[in-house]
Amino acid sequence: MLLLRQLPVCETMTRALNAIVAVCPNGGIGKDGDLPWHPVRLNNEFKHFRKMTSTPSVEGKKNVVIMGRKTWFSIPKKNRPLNNRINIVLSRNLIDAPAGAHYLANDFDSALELVERKLAEEADQIWVLGGSSLYKEMMAASSATRRLFVTQILKQFECDTFLPEISKDKYRLLPEFPGVPQELQEENGIQYKFEVYESIEHH
Repeated sequence: MLLLRQLPVCETMTRALNAIVAVCPNGGIGKDGDLPWHPVRLNNEFKHFRKMTSTPSVEGKKNVVIMGRKTWFSIPKKNRPLNNRINIVLSRNLIDAPAGAHYLANDFDSALELVERKLAEEADQIWVLGGSSLYKEMMAASSATRRLFVTQILKQFECDTFLPEISKDKYRLLPEFPGVPQELQEENGIQYKFEVYESIEHH
């Protein structure tokens, strides 16, 4: 059995990596294992999340969602796994995939390898759902293209988990993106807007 590997798979991948996240003005993305605005629900924001992550660009394939163990368990049990998507959970401690999850991987690189080697025929887009350290890893990966689908929540809530800073040297804000509304949104007295950032190629 050959164990030599030339490069981490994320450095040789041609498949785009997408991350999706909702962020408070101070970069906060979570509080006590839940969304910072909990118990207020932003149903249209959630519909946007569901549409983006579950709509493949190729008919007959499914998108892959990759998330850490804490993110997985922060999803209400009745909504696990996220339907019409291949759910991969990352954990260095779990031995088996948690109930409902389709696959378990030790780390982000192993998850990408799983997609490229085992799921290549059935998988379409890759979506990273968090938490914070996984976003950081994805944002720093050297995949072909990386996109950040960011919901900017225009109201500050108390947060204990934060998104790494989006570097203007590495990412640019796109003027528009197919399927992403450009107008200001408002639900339950909370305004927000959708943004898409794309990695800048440095050669």
